[in-house]
Amino acid sequence: RRVHGDSRVVMFDAQGERVVVVGATGAVGIEMVNMLHKCNYPVSSLRLMASQRSDGLVMATPYGNITVSVFDLEEARKSDLVLMAVSGEFSKEYSWRLVENGGPIVIDNSSAMRLVENVPLVVPEINIDAVKDHKLIANPNCTTAIAAMVLWPIHLKYRLKKVIVSTYQAASGAGAEGMTELLNSTSSYLATHSSTNPTDTSSTGTTATPPTTKVFAHSLAFNVLPRIDSMQSNGYTREEMKVQWETRKIFGFDPTDDSIKISCTAVRVPTLRAHAESITIETELDIPEQEVRELLSTAPGVQLRDVPQDHVYPMPLTASEQFDVEVGRIRQSEVFGTKGIDLFVVGDQLLRGAALNAVLIAKELRKRQSRAGAQ
Repeated sequence: RRVHGDSRVVMFDAQGERVVVVGATGAVGIEMVNMLHKCNYPVSSLRLMASQRSDGLVMATPYGNITVSVFDLEEARKSDLVLMAVSGEFSKEYSWRLVENGGPIVIDNSSAMRLVENVPLVVPEINIDAVKDHKLIANPNCTTAIAAMVLWPIHLKYRLKKVIVSTYQAASGAGAEGMTELLNSTSSYLATHSSTNPTDTSSTGTTATPPTTKVFAHSLAFNVLPRIDSMQSNGYTREEMKVQWETRKIFGFDPTDDSIKISCTAVRVPTLRAHAESITIETELDIPEQEVRELLSTAPGVQLRDVPQDHVYPMPLTASEQFDVEVGRIRQSEVFGTKGIDLFVVGDQLLRGAALNAVLIAKELRKRQSRAGAQ
């Protein structure tokens, strides 16, 4: 059995680091391996670990075919870097045990450690200095990371007061299983509904079977689901609260500090990859829309796509598999006037929202180590 990634084979770097990817067979884990290669991270050896059901699986990677093994704590501790694409429960059980007593650097993509006080939550273009001497580092929620890339430079110049976000989150946010379920449910829908009358949503016959849903509560095909993650006591979902809590922590505030008021409505939509977000902001200072375009046109990790009259704007189709977050539809707010802006952001959830962010953190830490060694 094989899971195919980038098929080009490259040689390992003898001067590089020993890297372990845990959860390597999932959508994020596969991209972590690809990002190590595409970001030219120096790898001397690469081990892929996963659960028992993936034991012996042969994965095609940029480094050649690699056999997946069951996670082994002591073997993983022999590495220099561990990238974790695992559940929160798995992270809680093993993350601290990996880093203790001189263990490797661990970058965890789960939600388990993000709000833990002594664990830095990092977007490298924003707060890499928060790492200090910590060996366990948390990767942000994908929606948060994508928004933060655009909100941070705006906050530095104009000081954010309020942020109102509505998300359009792709099936990839639920992993490879979510993407597969969307494709299957779409095929099922098309097979059982009339193609001659697009306004007719009834079935073509009595033999139609509703699509099977295991990942999502309802079929995502030709549908949107205005709930992601568990419901909270305030009526928001945990996904929506993550945007609030994590944005504040990344920006240097306590997660409960409401100096920046943030409200989010998170919605799953039937796109395969790349999350989109409609964002309205209010700032302390006047924020002219043209200045915002100029500011974001040079912001690291951001690509300006803002010529709507020519149909140039951010889209999942153009942002998928891209490193940069796309931003466009920048306009003065009709609600907040000269102190408000509306904009639209799209970013690849598996890359900027997960795998790419993790590898960029590792690259920055390696640069820091190299500078320290040269002094």
